[in-house]
Amino acid sequence: MPDWNALFALSVPPLELLLRGTVTFLVLLAMMRVIGQRETGGLGISDVLLVVLVATAVDPSLVGESRSVSDGLLLAATIVFWSLVIDALSYRMPHLARVVKARPRPLVEDGRLNRRVMRRELMTEDEVMAQLRLHGVADLSEVTRAYLEPNGMISVIRRGEGEADGPDRPGTP
Repeated sequence: MPDWNALFALSVPPLELLLRGTVTFLVLLAMMRVIGQRETGGLGISDVLLVVLVATAVDPSLVGESRSVSDGLLLAATIVFWSLVIDALSYRMPHLARVVKARPRPLVEDGRLNRRVMRRELMTEDEVMAQLRLHGVADLSEVTRAYLEPNGMISVIRRGEGEADGPDRPGTP
């Protein structure tokens, strides 16, 4: 018969769990901002961070390394709380959003590659050109602007047109 008290009683002081969750989330958020947008794929940085941290937080309670399921749940709730707080504050305070949220970065400007952004995101010319081809662009001169978006995707604006066709949208020849 399981010991229900040991299963749900906190084995670590709640304040310590809150502090651990807070410090872990904020430090990893800062680290994820430094690594760049390209590495996050189709998810936002805070989305990736939230998934990883919540999974890590509840892991010990799932495999029995912790004395209590409540430890993992309180830690996961702390991480979700901070994710929501950061998102809400970023929405209400644009100056904070510029620090904690990624912005689109111009990869191509008026038909020329932005080497500084490419270097920052560790992207080669071949990688940029491959992404442009997925949007139906064969030559840089066709592009007014191309941006590396916060979710890691690339958006393209062609000369004299709106946004170019993307890989998941039907194109017109």
